[in-house]
This record gives sequence, structure tokens and C-alpha cells, in this order.
Amino acid sequence: MTDKTMTPEDVVSRLRSGMTLGIGGWGARRKPMALVRALLRSDITDLTVISYGGPDVGLLAAAGRIRTLVAAFVTLDSIPLEPHFRAARQRGAFELREIDEAMFLWGLTAAAHRLPFLPVRAGLGSDVMRVNPGLRTVTSPYEDGETFVAAPALRMDAALVHLNRADRRGNGQYLGPDPYFDDLFCAAADRAYVSCERLVDDFGTAVPQTLLVPRHDVSGVVETPNGAHFTSCVPDHCRDEAFQKMYATTPWPQFAERFLSGDEKAYQSAVQTWHEEQQ
Repeated sequence: MTDKTMTPEDVVSRLRSGMTLGIGGWGARRKPMALVRALLRSDITDLTVISYGGPDVGLLAAAGRIRTLVAAFVTLDSIPLEPHFRAARQRGAFELREIDEAMFLWGLTAAAHRLPFLPVRAGLGSDVMRVNPGLRTVTSPYEDGETFVAAPALRMDAALVHLNRADRRGNGQYLGPDPYFDDLFCAAADRAYVSCERLVDDFGTAVPQTLLVPRHDVSGVVETPNGAHFTSCVPDHCRDEAFQKMYATTPWPQFAERFLSGDEKAYQSAVQTWHEEQQ
């Protein structure tokens, strides 16, 4: 058996400036935040980030680590627009390639299957084509002759995802209501790293459909309890709405100084202290 367990720092040591990095999860749901925080403790920058964006994008954008962002949205769910992303975008800190959610999905699917693109109807007749002048259309070779958008493959050098459970070989399980396409992120990347709430020896009588990520798509596994904080990772924990609201309304330098100046243990301790202060 191959033991693929790592620390967050081990994962980051395998990343480089200038990479194309995919980040799984959806908005403020099941994001690999411990791995993102570890990335912020490095000097890695100039990233192309591919994400159904949430605070992962907000943190990296505020810290000036993004060169290009490919996203369908960047939201905190209960707060519609991620404020630190918005501030960075408004000051022109990075290039944005905003595409339709379905185009994003089929871009991941194309990359997972090592195809250059997949034809989709999404985007036709919309401003997606105008704001992305590099997009192309294709015509069906069959009798229908229909025109489609050629959604380009979203290939990645590396992907980071967070799941509820994983084993040491790299198999990953989700226990919540939605897979959030994390399996496609892993399959679309040259290397994928899975953080999880808890490592398990085996999955016992797990429902097969919950075994989302196969080990052959995974290069490393990290056990990070509460590692999705402050995003949700149900049923292990819900989104920390109070902390998220504070994050959204706190100037970036102040937030970074208090919560991001140490390692992951220091972050979790600072979060606990903050909650105690609110009581």
C-alpha cells in the first residue's frame, strides 16, 4: 500500500509560482482553506486560479497571488459577492476570465478526458462571448448543422480539494449533499492534493456513490480537522457565518495580521479566541 499522507507544507512545497491551480468546492462550501492558508504562508505568486470561487479566491486575490482568475462567480453564498475579491478586481490586480457555470463544468470535463474542448450551448446569445473574445464556436458535422460554443479544456498543473474523509492511499469520500465537481478537478489536473476532515483506515459499508475521488487521481492526502473553515463541510461542520461576516467587513491587513500570521494551529486558535470574545 502506498501512503500518500502529507502536511499542508508538503503540498505547498510541490507548487510553484506561475502554475495553473484549480481549487475545488463551491462558493463558501467545502473549500480546502487550510491548504490555501498554507499557500499564503509561502512566496508562491503569479498563479492562474480556476475555481467556483469563494473565500479561497478572496484570500489569494487580497494577498496579490493571482495573475489570472478563471471563474463562473466568486461568492460567499450568504454574502453574494466576495468583498476582498471585489476590491482586488476593482483595482485591476489580476485578469478575469468569467465564463458561464455550464461552460466551466464542460471545461473541467474536457480536461478530465484530455480533450481540447467540448461543444456546449451555454453562452450563445450572451455577453460571455463578448467579454471572452478568445472563445470560439464550432458547427456540428451532422445534418443539424447547429452552432455551439467550444468550451476550452480547463487543464491544471495542480488541484486542491477538501473532502470529509480520505484514506492514506488517496481515495476520498464526501458525506454532504453535493460533490461540487471535486472529482473533475482532480482528474483535470496533473497532480491533485486532497485535504480531509479525518483520515480513515477503510470506508467500511460506505455507499459507493460517496466515494468521489479515486486514489489514481491523487498525489497527496492531508488530514486537516476543521480545514475547510470558515466554509461549510457538512455534516462535519456548517459554515461559520459569524466569522465569515467579520472576514467580509474587516480590512484585509487587519484580518491577515490577526488570523494569517502563523501556522494552521495558530489560525484555529485565533478563531477560537475570537469566538470567545464575542460571547
